[in-house]
Amino acid sequence: MEKTPGFLISKSKIILIVSQCMVACILSQAAILLWFGFSLRTSFIDSTVSICLLTIACYLMSNNLQYYRPEKNRYLLILFYCSILASLWLFLNNWALNQLILNDSEYSMFLFESLPIRFFIGLLIIGLMAMISIVWFTQIDQKETEKRKLEAENLAKEAELYNLRQQLQPHFLFNSLNSITALIGSRPEEARKMIHQLSDFLRGTLKKEDQQPVSLMAELEHLQLYLDIEKVRFGHRLSTEISYNDRCKHMKLPPMLLQPIVENAIKFGLYDTTGVVTISIFVECTENELQITVQNPFDPNTAKPMQGTGFGLSGVKRRLYLLFGRTDLIETKSYQHIFTSIVKIPQTQL
Repeated sequence: MEKTPGFLISKSKIILIVSQCMVACILSQAAILLWFGFSLRTSFIDSTVSICLLTIACYLMSNNLQYYRPEKNRYLLILFYCSILASLWLFLNNWALNQLILNDSEYSMFLFESLPIRFFIGLLIIGLMAMISIVWFTQIDQKETEKRKLEAENLAKEAELYNLRQQLQPHFLFNSLNSITALIGSRPEEARKMIHQLSDFLRGTLKKEDQQPVSLMAELEHLQLYLDIEKVRFGHRLSTEISYNDRCKHMKLPPMLLQPIVENAIKFGLYDTTGVVTISIFVECTENELQITVQNPFDPNTAKPMQGTGFGLSGVKRRLYLLFGRTDLIETKSYQHIFTSIVKIPQTQL
């Protein structure tokens, strides 16, 4: 069943409503003519012909307004068109009734004397239909405009999300390739292992879509591939610990959301230090929210984590805003040489 855009009334229901109104008007007009003393046949011929022709006139007006509506402050044109259509209806109605009802001088006199009243009633009904049609089709146009605007915004959002995703790849890929190059001569086995890990990581990345949330376990498994690659680069200096509650395993989050956060933690935890650094990831959840905390130590004399968030955290914040329309889903803080990033993922919108 086809529905008119933006409304819950289908075309079949509109046809049914119009048919019921026609029957009601025919019966009402026939009853009035019977009251004036005309025969049942004459009354029903008059009412049926008048209402059917008036319905056609209203349809013509409505159909015209579907494709053309006057600009603001030019609605007098509608009154002019209604007057012309009402005059045309009156002429055809008068001609048809005179052809169908013959040899009835009393009715002919009544029909002639009722022409002004019929004209104004026809003008009123056609004008009312014109007003309803203007409001109806204007609402439809507005709904269609809003729909197109929403589709354009969604396309722009998807394009920006895709662009954000693509920005994650070159930096990480170049670092990984540089590490592989450095390992080929001295540790070829580790270089080969890193190539396989990088291949698995990129293959998993290509399969993911921003509009398709993944489970926490799937995200952590993909994150582990990234961490394995980084551990080859940094060796024993990089240590990680991941803890989560079992009831959080099947909760959803946007794919590849954690990698830039962890990359940010590695950058400010290892780049300016020489000792072992542990990156900690804690996952907690409530019924409607998944909360992920990433912590890394830093040297306050060489690192500036509160200022150096770079693309990683700003990109995550932008992705979360595009997906959820909120700016409060990521929080960073620094306390006693520990930098903490907290990400909240609402579950009601996934």
